[in-house]
Amino acid sequence: MTFMTENSALLSPAAYMEAVTTAVTAAAAYYGDGTTPLGDDEYDALLRAIAAYEEAHPDEALAESPTGKVAGGAVQGDVPHSVPMLSLDNVFDADELAEWAAGLERRLGHPVDGWCVEPKLDGLAVAARYRGGRLVQVLTRGDGLAGEDITHAADAVLGLPSVLTEPIDVELRGEVLLTTAQFEEANRIRLAHEATPFAHPRSGAAGTLRAKDRPYRVELTFFAYSAIGLDDLGHVALLEQLAALGANTAASTAAAPMRCETVEQVQERIDVIAGLRGDLPFGIDGVVVKADSAADQRQAGNGSRAPRWAVARKLAAEHKVTRLLAVEWNVGRTGIIAPRAVLEPVIIDGVTVTYATLHNPADITRRGLMIGDQVFVYRAGDVIPRVEAPLVDQRTGAESPISFPEACPRCGDAIDASEQRWRCVRGRSCQAVASVIYAAGRDQLDIEGLGGTRAVQLVEAGLVKDIADLFTLTREQLLALERMGETSAANLLAAIETARGAALNRVFCALGVRGTGRTMSRRIAAHFGSMAAIRAADADTLAGVDGIGAEKARVIAAELVELAPLLDKLQAQQVGIQVTEPQKPATDRGDGGDGGEATGDGGDGEASAQAPLAGQAVVVTGSMTGALAALSRNEMNELIERAGGKASSSVSKRTTLLVAGEKAGSKRTKAEELGIRILTPEEFAVLVADFLPLS
Repeated sequence: MTFMTENSALLSPAAYMEAVTTAVTAAAAYYGDGTTPLGDDEYDALLRAIAAYEEAHPDEALAESPTGKVAGGAVQGDVPHSVPMLSLDNVFDADELAEWAAGLERRLGHPVDGWCVEPKLDGLAVAARYRGGRLVQVLTRGDGLAGEDITHAADAVLGLPSVLTEPIDVELRGEVLLTTAQFEEANRIRLAHEATPFAHPRSGAAGTLRAKDRPYRVELTFFAYSAIGLDDLGHVALLEQLAALGANTAASTAAAPMRCETVEQVQERIDVIAGLRGDLPFGIDGVVVKADSAADQRQAGNGSRAPRWAVARKLAAEHKVTRLLAVEWNVGRTGIIAPRAVLEPVIIDGVTVTYATLHNPADITRRGLMIGDQVFVYRAGDVIPRVEAPLVDQRTGAESPISFPEACPRCGDAIDASEQRWRCVRGRSCQAVASVIYAAGRDQLDIEGLGGTRAVQLVEAGLVKDIADLFTLTREQLLALERMGETSAANLLAAIETARGAALNRVFCALGVRGTGRTMSRRIAAHFGSMAAIRAADADTLAGVDGIGAEKARVIAAELVELAPLLDKLQAQQVGIQVTEPQKPATDRGDGGDGGEATGDGGDGEASAQAPLAGQAVVVTGSMTGALAALSRNEMNELIERAGGKASSSVSKRTTLLVAGEKAGSKRTKAEELGIRILTPEEFAVLVADFLPLS
């Protein structure tokens, strides 16, 4: 049956009873091992529909209804809590939050003395008891009155000290979870022990805390957010005291708890934390808002299920359950054979998701996926959706194994399966056409006249095997191609000759090095200044470039070794050999100079500090006009970086400037909401006039 949860009045008595059964079953799975087939938003909507029905028909409320119960009444415990461990009430938008805050102030009879805003961690609530500063017992929340003893798991929980910095009696309360990195490592360990991978971090944390006598160890992380025994401290001060005692808190994260004076400031902080969600190293499913003052908390008191002085502002769920229909195998520009999940369409964060990444064959094996499985699908912000492990208990027996290719799906040649990411043995040659089209693009070598049809002709005629071969083409060879006349041949050869002198960042970008793109190519070129210096760089040196970590540096270094023959050919053709990467032009444009030389540190220094965009994070949106009309988006990004700024594609709290052209759309709206400075193309052109390309 489908529950009409958007309008609870539509629930019939029969639908209400089924909704209660569904919610109780889902809660038992969620608070047990996390395998519930309902997403958070679906479960929340179901509870609201049940509550609305019971408010309208109080005499018909079922005893087993989850409303008014901690954890929906789904779990029990056998060790009594010293003080009940309550849940939180939820609000779902800014209006509901403002309503809740106004209600709390009416209850208090005066304005709240400040608010604390902190992330709502997606893990399991626990209580850790200390005697004389030593950890003696750890309990789950259970039903709020009693919990399950999980002390045996304490030594695997990072951030939960065995000894506090002070010899006091206290009970720390907080959340235990698997960070993203711990989740990946846990599934790697489980696969090595022939165990089923966890479906998602929460189920992994639940299963790990309750497990005993496993032949392997899985690390988790504890975040303290409350305490029993540390009285009369405001909540922000309490969190500081917990950290001083040696416990881990969310203060160590980008979404650190913050005191706010007004509800408007609270909402601003919620927006910031929501914007950070995709970048956090752990999952959150909301933001918690609390009255900061201990006096306000005491006066407001607690209900039977939740405190009246705190509420959870729930965020839209970022994972849903859908069915895996098929797996496609696509060959990328560098020969990588990438699996892609074909899904039964599902809406996540307002976007219909039909495809999701599976990364590589090892990823499929580790997750134990089968065609026909019900699977969790995650989507963080604008990140490509990702399939997690299947809901094994939902299998019907009709599922079938995923078939791995035995030969390259594109050319039929052998597959190099020596690494986790499989690759055609022909590498880039397998997709020579795609490599040539990419290299000739406007934001790379900008070879006008070399589109898809012409690239296919050149490759099929055997004239071009890689981009270096473009620079050896002759008039006679081109004229031998079908539908190639004198004028077209001359124009193409002229465009190729112009590309020979392309800026270093464009030549490097044209190589299609894995782990880089247009922005990273600009940074690498500015950092090293010459192709020779880039080729001489090892992984440690590459890791010094802004935005390249150790792992990506190893990939780029390996790519440069593989590309050595191609780079040799390009060097022989005098392509990309300039000694320095053109950087910021001289302030006085009258000298005809083309800019200063790149420095080893990427041009940082006094000149950069004085640049008009120094320290600015700039986003460009809409159609450019005036002096900027002829610039591509990549050329705009190059302009921004020449002027000392950093170019970005999306508006966030880190954005400091938006260049908004015609039809700017949602990015302008978001920038206005965040109070970000907005310039028209004409205003921006004036600001960076000294850095505009010479016409």
